[in-house]
Amino acid sequence: MIVSSSEFVKSVSKFENLLDLGAYEFAFVGRSNCGKSSLINMLTSRKKLAKTSQTPGHTKLVNYFLINKNKPNMFVLVDLPGYGFSRAGKEQSENWSPLIEGYLLNGKNLKRVFVLIDCRHKPTEKDLQLVNFLYYNQIPFCVVLTKVDKLSKAQLSKNLPEIVATLKLGKENLIKSSSQTGQGREEILEIIERDLTSI
Repeated sequence: MIVSSSEFVKSVSKFENLLDLGAYEFAFVGRSNCGKSSLINMLTSRKKLAKTSQTPGHTKLVNYFLINKNKPNMFVLVDLPGYGFSRAGKEQSENWSPLIEGYLLNGKNLKRVFVLIDCRHKPTEKDLQLVNFLYYNQIPFCVVLTKVDKLSKAQLSKNLPEIVATLKLGKENLIKSSSQTGQGREEILEIIERDLTSI
């Protein structure tokens, strides 16, 4: 998969304002500060396409990015709000879940969800709830382990069993990625390309 162009389209904060750009969508979701924006930047080879922040809970909106505009392999990357810790306050945080759930259940163009897990930490209860939610609603998904460059191979090997046990997945269902080294980029783009060509 070659990414020939990428552009930010719009951010929305309400379910009724969700967009239909006429192309299949691939959504990225995970707890706050798991590296969603950095991963999108890595996939598109643009460092500042998606805004990143050191502050957990920075992404409060659904952000749309149009890839390969007007090409046969055009698609949309959707950056969903982070869940979990937020400096935005409890009230704001509680309002994010309905927006995420509403998008996942009603996005007619949604082709696949990439669930991002920071490999340095054990998956949270909300991570497990999300995976179970996707299973239950038969929404295709992949789990992406982010920030693998932050751990040694020994540390990563030690963390993997706990991650797969918590999420009830096999190691073969995990994609290891790093926005710093580019690891996982081709694997994720190949999945997107396969989904687009299997329509």
